[in-house]
This record gives sequence, C-alpha cells and structure tokens, in this order.
Amino acid sequence: DFLCVSLVNGFIQLRYNLGDKTVILQTFQKVQTNGNTWHSLQAGRVGNEGYLDLDGINITQRASPGMNALDTHTDFFVGGVSSLNLVNSMAVENEPTGFTGCIREIVINNRELKLTVTDPKGGADVGDCDGTACGYRVCKNNGTCQVRHSGFSCSCPQEWTGSTCEHSIHCSQNRCGPQALCIPQATSFSYICVCALGWSGKYCDSKIHFFIAKFVGNSYIKYTDPYYGKRDLQHSRISLNFTTNQTEGLIVWMGKGEDEDNDFLAIGLANGTLKVVVNLGEGISVPLIHSKYSICCDQRWHFVTVVQNQTCIKVYLDEELILFEDIDPYRKYTALNYGGICYFGGFEIGRKVHVVTTGLFQKEFIGKIKDVVLFQDSKKIQLMKAEGYNVYNGKNGN
Repeated sequence: DFLCVSLVNGFIQLRYNLGDKTVILQTFQKVQTNGNTWHSLQAGRVGNEGYLDLDGINITQRASPGMNALDTHTDFFVGGVSSLNLVNSMAVENEPTGFTGCIREIVINNRELKLTVTDPKGGADVGDCDGTACGYRVCKNNGTCQVRHSGFSCSCPQEWTGSTCEHSIHCSQNRCGPQALCIPQATSFSYICVCALGWSGKYCDSKIHFFIAKFVGNSYIKYTDPYYGKRDLQHSRISLNFTTNQTEGLIVWMGKGEDEDNDFLAIGLANGTLKVVVNLGEGISVPLIHSKYSICCDQRWHFVTVVQNQTCIKVYLDEELILFEDIDPYRKYTALNYGGICYFGGFEIGRKVHVVTTGLFQKEFIGKIKDVVLFQDSKKIQLMKAEGYNVYNGKNGN
C-alpha cells in the first residue's frame, strides 16, 4: 500500500493504492513556478475515495469497490527518499526524483509536522527557505517578526507577551503552583489553574491522595503500562468501575492516540449507553454498542470488563455478558498493539476527544473511575502515579 503526492509536468498528482489497484488524481491547473508564489495543497483519502485540492480547486475520485484501509508501516518522507528502492513504481509518473522548492506547514491527520533540524528522524540536503532569523511563524499568536542585527524580535498582539508572544498577559503574574498549568480566560481578563495529579485547590497548592479518580471535564490520566513488553497482545483484558451523570464521554482509550494507524481499544458512553470500539490495525474501527438500557444518571457504580481474544471481543457490564462479536473472521490482525499507553477520561490539554477519536466519542468523561485492572494482573493500577491534570479525589463529595 502507498500514498504519494508529487509534481508532474507542472501538475500535482495524488496516487494511492490500498492493496488492489492504483488510483491517480491530477489537478486541472498547473503550479506557478516563478519561485515567489506559495500554494496551498490538501490531499488524502477517506475510505477508498481520494481528494486533491490545489489553492481551493478540488477534485475527488472513488476507487472501485474493494479495499478501504491504507496499510503502511514505513517512515513518512517529505521532498524525497533516502533510497529510490523505497518508491513503488506505481507511485510516480516516471523515475522518482527529489523535490526542488520550499515546503512548510505540513499537517498529517490534524497534527503538524515540525520541519526543524532536530524533530525528524533524518534527512539530507535541506536548507532554510526563508533565509532570515524570522523564519516561518517564529512569533506565536499572530505576532509580527522583525529581523534584528542580533537575530529577531516579535511585536505581540495586546493579550500576548514573551520573546515569541508565547505567554498570555492573563498568566504573566499568575499564582498557580509549580504543579499546575495556567489557562488564560480572555473573556474575564483572568486565568484558572489546572492541577496536576495529586494537587488541588484554586492555585493547585494543596497535596491530595486518592484511590477513586474524579473527572470534572477537561481532565485526563495517561498511564504507561510498565509490563507492556511482556504482555500477550493477542489476549488483552481491561476492567474498571465507573459512575457518571452524563450521556456522553470517553472512559478509557487503550492506545497511543497519535494517528489513524494506531491500534486501540476504547470504552465510553454514547447516548447514555455503553459503547466499545476496537481497532487491531485493519484501519477500520468496529463499534459495539449496547442499547438495552441507559447507564447514565442512576448514581450507581457500574462494572465493565472488555476481553479481547485475538479478533473475538467480549463485553461484560455488571458481570453480565452483553456483547460478543468476532470483528474479523479472517484473522488478518489479531494483536492489540496499544503501545503500553492507556488514557482515562480524555486526552492531553488542548486535544479534543472528538478530534482524536475521529468522532467515535464526542466529549471528555465527567464522573468517577476506580478499580482499574489490566489483563490478569493481581493488583489494580495506581492512577495516582500516572500523568494527568484536573483529576481529584472521588471520595470527597458527590
């Protein structure tokens, strides 16, 4: 499988192959090659339908019925490749050649790639296209960059400060403790402190301890499984207790959550009922929804267990088997390669649940979680010792 965007005789081409046939899309207009014009390019696919947009002019094309998933496990190359042998002969018009020109602001699946010296895995013969100390978007938050003898300086908008306009003026003199994030509140000309795990209070200066995790929205816990390298990933299991008064929310996401190729097992609520979604690497998420009765708003603790035995998924709710399905009878992918990462309640500050999960779940979890057990471990995991923010002691209050 492959997906390739290239410049051919002045036109932009998108070529992709999902395992059955190669689809080719080409722009109607040529790219201006005067060296002074920046072009905006969007290319990709949804299922087997490809799209290509150059400077706002869009074309789409659907492949013949067949494969829908892009199964690639290679590095991502920009501007060229380290070896021409890596390029599929069907991915380009003629012999592959490296790109000559300038590239900036590459966004892959809603994540921007940092085209710096240190962030990529490697590269060769790449220089600075701007040629000045200002570069591209050195000044954050719409700041204006001026070249100086000693480098550059940023002229910041009214509500931002710092050498690159990276700090909100509302947080410039904040009282948040060192274990906190300052979140500016522009409408009220103020700020709030978001506490790291183990801290609470208006300024996150009170130490706390908990066994029941209380999620209040904009909350998350990221747990790294220390035993991941020893797990049998063809036979996974997770169980936990939860309670909530909401009808929507992501309870747990077993997986890295970085791009669409990551395996995952997710548990959450949709329209007040339990929803489990599993992806073992086939690129197609299989949702399992139990609609027998609503489990929100009853002020009860609910016990949920999800068992993955290769491609067979069992879901237990309050010790009753409610879902049992083989998500791939052909057994193409049988292991849950979740990377040893488990998210509870949501994702890092600024990462929206509906974006990361591509709409599978709509919002963060609001409620309480306790007694989390992975696989057949004899001990519950200690959520207190993980990474996270805005999570409090669930034993106090409602």
